[in-house]
Amino acid sequence: MTALTLSTAAASGLRADAIVVGVAKGAKGPVVAPGAEAVDKAYDGALAGILETLGASGGEGEVTKLPAPTGFKAPVVVAVGLGAVPENDDTFSAEALRRAAGAAARALAGAKKAVFALPITDAADAGVLAEGAALGAYAFDAYKENGKDAKNGKAPLAEVTLLGGKPRDAAYKAALARATAVTEELNRARDLINTPPNDLYPESFAAVATAAGKEHGIKVQVLDEKALQKGGYGGILGVGAGSAAAPRLVKLSYTSPKATKHLAFVGKGITYDSGGISLKPAGHNETMKCDMSGAAAVFAAVVSAARLGLEVNVTGWLALAENMPSGSATRPGDVLRMYSGKTVEVLNTDAEGRLVLADALWKASEEKPDAIIDVATLTGAMVLALGNRTFGVMANDDAFRTAIVEAAEEVGEESWPMPLPEHLRKGMDSPTADIANMGERMGGGLVAGLFLKEFVGEGITWAHLDIAGPAFNESGPFGYTPKGGTGSAVRTLVRLAELTASGDLG
Repeated sequence: MTALTLSTAAASGLRADAIVVGVAKGAKGPVVAPGAEAVDKAYDGALAGILETLGASGGEGEVTKLPAPTGFKAPVVVAVGLGAVPENDDTFSAEALRRAAGAAARALAGAKKAVFALPITDAADAGVLAEGAALGAYAFDAYKENGKDAKNGKAPLAEVTLLGGKPRDAAYKAALARATAVTEELNRARDLINTPPNDLYPESFAAVATAAGKEHGIKVQVLDEKALQKGGYGGILGVGAGSAAAPRLVKLSYTSPKATKHLAFVGKGITYDSGGISLKPAGHNETMKCDMSGAAAVFAAVVSAARLGLEVNVTGWLALAENMPSGSATRPGDVLRMYSGKTVEVLNTDAEGRLVLADALWKASEEKPDAIIDVATLTGAMVLALGNRTFGVMANDDAFRTAIVEAAEEVGEESWPMPLPEHLRKGMDSPTADIANMGERMGGGLVAGLFLKEFVGEGITWAHLDIAGPAFNESGPFGYTPKGGTGSAVRTLVRLAELTASGDLG
């Protein structure tokens, strides 16, 4: 994990492999951003012109390297694009800073230390820069020889010093501590998502959660296949029936003695999704190790809440199973009796996430939390609707849905409010069972949300986050987002816990 520190020292005197400065896109060419004044002065005020000569424009994420000026202990200056110059003398947005820091950190893979002389006006800016740097420096190298990326042979940037951050100021220290806790847990979620399914399966995922619970004072309860059978968790058992790796339901409980509110997070944890008997075709199953991204997000959010000492009780439910075809697998046409007592006719075994979530949602409802939020890579339909970078938000309360979308925007996650049209419910009517796990094809993401709504306890505020698009990045890295597992929804869940603790949500 990249170490994060603050400093008010002069840029020229700091020993580092590189100094990072910001450059914005102005009407007449690149403009050096605040924070880099001392560096620009060392170039006799000509840094913007030099960068323009080198082809830099200040566009978002653009990275340009040049020799450091005489007298600097760092040998290289790295100019990172922040995008357009803010209008009306406004400051750069938090997300622009976060993305720039991430792009710079990734470009400095192999370096031991970098000094970031990027715009910092307050502790909040320091926090988002720290987040961007730590998330941008991330690399999954557990299966690489000597822990290095095989393509470039470079380890992630080891240390970042934020210039202009006040190391003794309480607000700055708190911002850095928050960024460290959240990014470490988000990167752990990325590690879980990227781990091959032969090493990450329900039992091993549960073991990771148990170890984290012991480390951070979180109570962890694991229901194995015998306990699930005894308890009547037909959805989780039905999905896991075809696999040699038995399912698990993991409960993580973080409690604060000062809490007056209780949030429940529920995560879909299909550690590998072949589609089951409704087998996915070639080209659609190669990345299905990521189908536990919702559970990874929930796990990371609960641990983050514990590390931050938030004054809210947070319970995480990880519904873990592997969806495989075999002689013992659930068949299309089978009927499962869920934990709630309802029966579900399984028309498609590749619509399995809603089955494990249904059991976990009903179990979570028994504790009567103030709100339940489930997170899942649930439907391809949501990807078709919103693309690869935006998750959909559905809820049984419009104000709660709006609050989630606003919280996501605040932390830099793209989301969009989606409806739950009641007329789509009829498509899930079954002649055999209480409900079918499939409905109308058009609006499939909304149909899945309506199915989940059936398993939320009466009177409980609930929301569903379909992160199928942004959970796993199959294209190239951008900003602070790597290729592979992204940790989507972690920061939104943590922010919702913070807002609940402060009394600003619900």
